[in-house]
Parts: sequence; structure tokens; C-alpha cells
Amino acid sequence: MKAIRTFTVRPVLAEPLAPLDRLASNWRWSWSRSTHALFASMHPALWDEIGANPARMLGAVGQERLDELAQDESFVARVREEDERLSAYLTGERWYQGMAGSKPAHIAYFSPEFGVDGSLPQYSGGLGILAGDHLKSASDLGVPLTGVGLFYRAGYFRQSIGDDGWQRESYPLLDPYGLGLTLLRDHGGSPVEITLDLPGDRRLHARIWVADIGRVPLLLLDSETPSNSDDMRKVTDRLYGGGGEHRLLQELLLGVGGVRAVRAWCEITGRPAPEVYHTNEGHAGFQGLERMSELITRDGLTFDEALAQVRASTVFTTHTPVPAGIDRFSRDLIAGVLAGGLFQGLDAGRAIALGLETWDGGDQGVFNMAVLGLHLGQHANGVSVLHGAVSRGMFGHLWPGVDTDEVPITSITNGVHAPTWVHPALKALSERVWGDAYTDTHDWTDREAVTDAELWGVRQQMKGALVAEARRRVAGSVANGNGVTHSWIGDLLSPDVLTIGFARRVPTYKRLTLMLRDPERLTRLLTDPERPVQIVIGGKSHPADDSGKILIQQLVRYSRDPKVRGRIVFLPDYDITLAKDLYPGCDVWLNNPLRPLEACGTSGMKAALNGALNLSILDGWWDEWFDGENGWAIPSADTAANDEERDDAEAASLYDLIENQLVPKFYEREGGIPLAWLGMVRHTMTDLGTKATSDRMVKDYVQRLYVPAAAHDAALRADGFGQAKALAAFIGRVKDAWSRISIASVDSSGIPQQAQAGDTLEVRADVRLDGLSPEDVAVELVYGRTDEDDALAAEHSVHRLVPAGSAVDGVVTFTGALPLNVTGTFGYAVRVVPRHEQLVSPVELGLVTYAS
Repeated sequence: MKAIRTFTVRPVLAEPLAPLDRLASNWRWSWSRSTHALFASMHPALWDEIGANPARMLGAVGQERLDELAQDESFVARVREEDERLSAYLTGERWYQGMAGSKPAHIAYFSPEFGVDGSLPQYSGGLGILAGDHLKSASDLGVPLTGVGLFYRAGYFRQSIGDDGWQRESYPLLDPYGLGLTLLRDHGGSPVEITLDLPGDRRLHARIWVADIGRVPLLLLDSETPSNSDDMRKVTDRLYGGGGEHRLLQELLLGVGGVRAVRAWCEITGRPAPEVYHTNEGHAGFQGLERMSELITRDGLTFDEALAQVRASTVFTTHTPVPAGIDRFSRDLIAGVLAGGLFQGLDAGRAIALGLETWDGGDQGVFNMAVLGLHLGQHANGVSVLHGAVSRGMFGHLWPGVDTDEVPITSITNGVHAPTWVHPALKALSERVWGDAYTDTHDWTDREAVTDAELWGVRQQMKGALVAEARRRVAGSVANGNGVTHSWIGDLLSPDVLTIGFARRVPTYKRLTLMLRDPERLTRLLTDPERPVQIVIGGKSHPADDSGKILIQQLVRYSRDPKVRGRIVFLPDYDITLAKDLYPGCDVWLNNPLRPLEACGTSGMKAALNGALNLSILDGWWDEWFDGENGWAIPSADTAANDEERDDAEAASLYDLIENQLVPKFYEREGGIPLAWLGMVRHTMTDLGTKATSDRMVKDYVQRLYVPAAAHDAALRADGFGQAKALAAFIGRVKDAWSRISIASVDSSGIPQQAQAGDTLEVRADVRLDGLSPEDVAVELVYGRTDEDDALAAEHSVHRLVPAGSAVDGVVTFTGALPLNVTGTFGYAVRVVPRHEQLVSPVELGLVTYAS
């Protein structure tokens, strides 16, 4: 008989154990080894059975066991110590508090998914894991950030693999109370609800669950509330569970409802309103329209003034290098929402224009969420250096006339939260040697501090844990009806064999099955009697992506061939919990996407922090940090005639690297230890230890984007939004006049026929500023090395020319002198761009006039 409702009954904690409630409800336990161990020690077998979640543990362990523990003086002392550690962590000053200068008092961080822990399945892949790590590092660093997302009652999905190798999905419902979440209540004790008015006299209500991620609150909006009709209760049913209007309602709730939830949170807690709004991908883009509506109706700003104010304080991060990864809605569907009164005071036509694909080749019948995000975010970035370049090319049409390398999208390379992802055995080694578990801050190349035997021993211990987990999972997935497993499972994988890992979402561009391109050659590698290789694989395909499911099926069928069955395994239901065994247990992490379609690819970072070497296409983060000593680069066959030829060439390179470089180096031993291999491991852990962390990433966001955005917001907001009004007026004025701007002539002198370093280039430009003043523009000499087509290199420099006098017949002369301090082929151009102190980039308005 199936229950119609399930919920968690919480136990009564004796006074000595009362702090367990607070420890269980703060997700710092997920990266605190000592807190994690405290709850596990209450009942180790049950801890694993219930999914290693403290809130579930308190509900499952039973009152009798809790009463026993209350009498255990050593356990009570551990509880007290952990509670004291948590208090110190939550109240002490950290990096952010010691940072000099003005900085934002509150930042709101919006994301459609958050991967905090495997027991909170509110994520599908890298975007959510990145968001979870962002919150954790913000907490560790003391950054005053609030996360904003949705609570999906069925999460993403649980994956199983059928006898035919086909992925199957299930959606177990989640109990937020049993997970350790807290319902936000007002001062009178009633649950807080936010409401969105929708077309057709419909209303969408949502309650707000709060997850404490260390020092950072995560607000999760939930449409499962009695106030909603049955169809509206389903809005937050599952992550990425529908299309069309269902997806739109989720994104309206995330963006619009998220802003209102933050407002309610601030009012209840007394926290100041956010000065910076960070949208992690375009799903939350409607937050900008909601804030514009507030500024128009509450503060009396015009559309343009509100837009300027919102842009100044918004950071937009794009994660996709492919147009197919962007949410796009029918223009008519968006028009219906805007006409329904959701955004009070907002000009519907102008609001829709912020998301339309108005460029040549775009679809003006489509509302594009990434376009909306870029129009509403003055501070924008990709998530690796290469992805920043790809994004500038992908979205360059939004800035017509601007060279691709100057499109105002910067890059901040992703990172991973080391305390979450580094294996406990490696943390323990760090503690023994250096006195702390901060594995990312130590010099692992010091063989006197950590001997080869110690490091290799820990690596083997982590591999052993992966082998045991793989056997357990495979046994569970293939057991017959009597619970009897196949005998071959006892020989599945070996800690002594070179182990390659591959796990990620399974869209086609990530090429799960590239390794199967030549199955006979792969089989020889796997089954070599002297120096075998084994591969451990995990990954989920979106439920609606049959092409991805076919790839999984092909891989699973190959892995079940008795010839290779012990050497290649697909582990079902890949999630954070499995990942914590998988990354540390691999010797090599494989990544072979189609370049440049991997925005960042942080799985390889997690593996590297645990001492695994990377074997990857030069894409995402690997493109900028591969140095020849931290792994191997798979050559990209960019000149291939077609996809088939490219896959063949890159698969052949993959096999060659494994056979001729990885295998010999791994199996070359002295005293049973691969010293040359460990040398690469030591270099990887030391060199990538600080670069590949989310601590470094969050510091970059704070210093490069959050602090400037807060400064821009404050400047525009001052004196009754005086600067916002001035900036909006300036933008309107220059846009109206720009078609009449021209450079009448450019003259240069001071350079003999054969220029030499040390000569001075003198430039005079006559510029027609019809309707604008010299203070409205910057006339720039753009210079640098040139290529064979006389194009300036991307690393060019800019020298500003200055007005030489008043306008004559509408023409102003600008002059400048440039000492030549470079040698080689040199070129220059002259251009006019708008100039205003509140512009982040001189080309952000897409207005540039060049001398012909």
C-alpha cells in the first residue's frame, strides 16, 4: 500500500544533545570532516543507509539511541566541541572582513540549481555544482552573499540502467523538513509567501525554504503550498522537468519571486538590501525586470533611468558556449506575461525588446534569456579564458561595430570547493604533515615532508574505496530477484590497475563514446596481460534527450561484454555522493568534448586536487592551465573535413597517448612505486591547488565584479538617483546623435620613412561632433602589432587624444603624441567612442566610429 503523504518525525533531544539540531540544519557539515564524523558515529551502518544526511539521521536513529548518547560523556563532549566550532565559524572575521576599501554589504546570487550535497538533489550537473561551491567558498571567505533558487520537490531524477542498457528515471519526492531546511516565517510565526500575478487572473504563490550553507543563507522557493491551485503547485515539481510555459513559470518564479523573497528575508532578518545581483546563467534574468518595475513605481524613475540603475548593479555569468544551451521563449508568450500586470509600470514593448534576437540571422519571434541577461547586466563574464573568447564571438552581434576581442564580456575561470571535494584520507595526510587539512595551500613537491610511500599509499587507499563502491553499486544494479549477485563482480576493477575516470552530463558534444571509436583497440588496452587499463564511467542524460541515452546504452552494452567486463564499468545514478569516491579513486581524468564547446569542465579540477592527472582536449580550464607536467593534452583535429573524420583522429590520439605515454609512466616502478608518475601528481596538486579552487574564483568575483558593481550602484543611486538620471540622459543623447558622428580626417607626422624605437608618432584627427560636445566622447588612437592582413592584434593598446581647441564649423581637432616603444610590424587606427564615468567599457553601448 502506497502512502499518500510522507513526512519526518523529529526526535526529542535531551539538553546535552540540543546543539545537534543546529549542527544538522547548517550544511557546513557537508564539508566539515569532524561534524560529518560526529553524526556518522551515532550509527555508522544507518548513516550510510539514509544517505549521510544529519537531519535524516536524527529522525531515523530512534529515541532510544539518542537517549543512550545523551549519557555518553565523550559523545556529549564532541557535540559541545562541534557546536563551539560552528559558532566560531559563523561569527569570526574572515577574508572579506579584512579586505580594505569599500565593498558591498549584501550580494544576491541567483541560480536555477544548487549542488550542495548529494542528499539535497537540487542540481543536474556542473552549473549547480558550481553554484553550490560558490556559496560554500563565499561562506568560508565571509562574503555577505544570499543564494536564491527553487525547491524542486522531486529534484532532478534518480537514474537506473535496464537490462537493455537504457536509462530509466524515477522521481522520489523530497521532504524539506527531513532534509534540514527551515520554512521562512514572519515575525508572527506565519509562513512567508510571495505571490506573482499572471495572465488570465491566475496567481502563483510560493513559500520559502532556508538552507544555511555555513554563513550563507540559501532561499529556495516552493510552489507546493495550499494557496495554489493544483496546476500551480506543480511549477516547482522537478528540475528542468518541462518546456514552454512550465519552464517560463519556473524562471518567472526564480527571477521575480526571488527578488521578492530576498526583500522578505531582509525585512525579517534586518539584513540590508542587496547592492549587487548576480545571475548564474540566464534562467533568473527576470529579476532585472522586477527591479526595474520597483524603481519605476516606487522611486519614480523612467524606463531608461531604471535600466541604467539595474545594469550598474547586475553581474551576469554565461555558462554555455552553444546557442542550444540557452532558454528561448516565444515572443507572444512573453508578451502575454508582460500584459498581465506582473511588472507594474514597465513599458511592455521596450521590456520585450531587451530579450529579442534583433540581429541579422536572429529570430525576432523569440525571447532569448541570455540576451536579456546581457542587456540587464553591465558586468558580464564567461567561466574560463577560452569560454570568454567564445562568448565574445557568440554574443558579439549585440555590440554591432565592435571588434570581437573588445566585446564587453570578461572571464573568471571556475573553481571547486576543496574542503568538499578532497578525500578525507588526503585531508588526514595533510593534517599529519602540516597540521591542517587545507590540502590546496601546501607544497606537495616536498618529498621530505611527504614521502613517496606515504603519498602513494594514500592514493592506493582512495582507489580501493572507489573499487569497493563500484562493486557495491554494480552488485545492486545486477542482483537477481533472490538478492544473489554474479561471481564476476568480486573481480570488478583493481586498485593496482591504471584507472581512468569519465563522468559528466551526457549531451552529444561531450562525446561519452569517443573511447569506443575503435572497440578492438580499446579492448586490447583494457585487457593487456602485463599493463592493463580500467575505465570507470558515470553520467546522466536529460530525460528528454534520447540521443544521449543511446550513447549511454552503447557504452553499457560494451562494458557488459565478458571480454572487458572487469575493466570497464558504468556506475548508475552519478551524483555528488558517487563523485566524492570517483574523483579521488582515479589515476587519470578523461575529458574529450568537441572543442570549444566545454565552457569550463570543473570535474577535472576536482580530480586534480586529489592527485589525479588530466587527459583532456584543450578546452575550458585545461586550455589555460595545461603545462605539460600536470597531464596530457589530446590534440584537436580542427582541420578535419567532417565530424566523423575529426572523431576518428581524436580517438586515435587518445589511444596513442594512453598506450605510449600514460601506461609506460604509470607502470614504471622503483620499489613498487611509480616515481615519475608521482612527480607529475605532486606538481599537479601544488600548481593547481590554489588556481583551481572556488576560493580563488569567489575572490575574483568580489574584486573584479562585485566591488565595481556595488560602486556603480552607489554612484547612480546617490542624490536621488541623480547619476542614474544623468547616465540615462547621456545614453539617449549619444544614441540619437551617433549616426551623424564622423572622423573628417587623420594626419600623422614625426615619423621618418624608416621608424625606429624611440621615435614619436604625432596624430591629429578632425572629428565632426554634430550635437555632442568633446566631453561626451573619447577619441582614441588604437595601436599595436599587426598581422599579414594589417589587422591589429587582440592585445592592442589605446592612447587617448585630447581636444586642441573649440569646434570650427562643427569639427573639433584632437591631437596626441605616442612614443614608439615596440619593434616589428606596427599599425594604428583612430576611433570615436562614447565617454562617461559610469560606463564599464567604452564600447558597451555598441557605438563606435572608425576613421576610414
